Amino acid sequence: MSDQAFLDRLGRRVTLHEVDDGNWRAVADVAPLDEQRAYVAALAARYLLLSIHEEPWRSLAVCADGAVVGHVMWGRDEEGAHWIGGLMVDRAEQGRGVGRALLRALLARLAAQPDCRVIRLSYQLDNVAARELYESTGFVRTRSVEDAEELGEEEIVAELTAEAARRAAAAERPGTDAAGPGAGRQP
Repeated sequence: MSDQAFLDRLGRRVTLHEVDDGNWRAVADVAPLDEQRAYVAALAARYLLLSIHEEPWRSLAVCADGAVVGHVMWGRDEEGAHWIGGLMVDRAEQGRGVGRALLRALLARLAAQPDCRVIRLSYQLDNVAARELYESTGFVRTRSVEDAEELGEEEIVAELTAEAARRAAAAERPGTDAAGPGAGRQP
C-alpha cells in the first residue's frame, strides 16, 4: 500500500510503502552518511529486524518515484502514543528534501488513524539536523535540553498532537504553494 505523495526538492514523489518481498533487500541496504552513524544504525537492516522481532515497530520503505531511498518505522505504545523511529535517508539521497517529505507523509498516515492523539519521537541531544527538521514540522520538546542534560539523558523526546500533524502534513501537500522543488530544508 502506498500513501499520499509529498515532493522532494527534485520534484520526485516521495511515498511510504509496506516492506515486502519486492523491496526488503533495497530497504535493508539503506545506509546513512558516515557522520550520521553516531545517531542511526549503519544499515536499515537493523531496523527491519527490530520491526520483525520487537512489537510494536512497523517498518516502511521510503520511495522517491518508486525507488527505495530510505526507511522509517512507527509503533504505538501502551499509552496510545504513536512513535516514529529508525528514520533514515540513504547517503546518496541526502540534501534532496527526502527526509522532510517522508516525515510529512508519515505524519499524514499516522494522524489519519482514528486512535491517534499524539505522535512522539526521540533524538540525540547533539543531533542538530534532526532537531531542526522535527521542530520545523511542529514537534515540541517534552523537556528542555538543559533539563535532559542535568538528568544525564542523551536523548530528548518531542511530540506533536494528531491535529498539529494533520496541519503540518497538509501544509506541504502536492499542489500547494509550499510543496515541490525547493520546498523545505533537508538536513
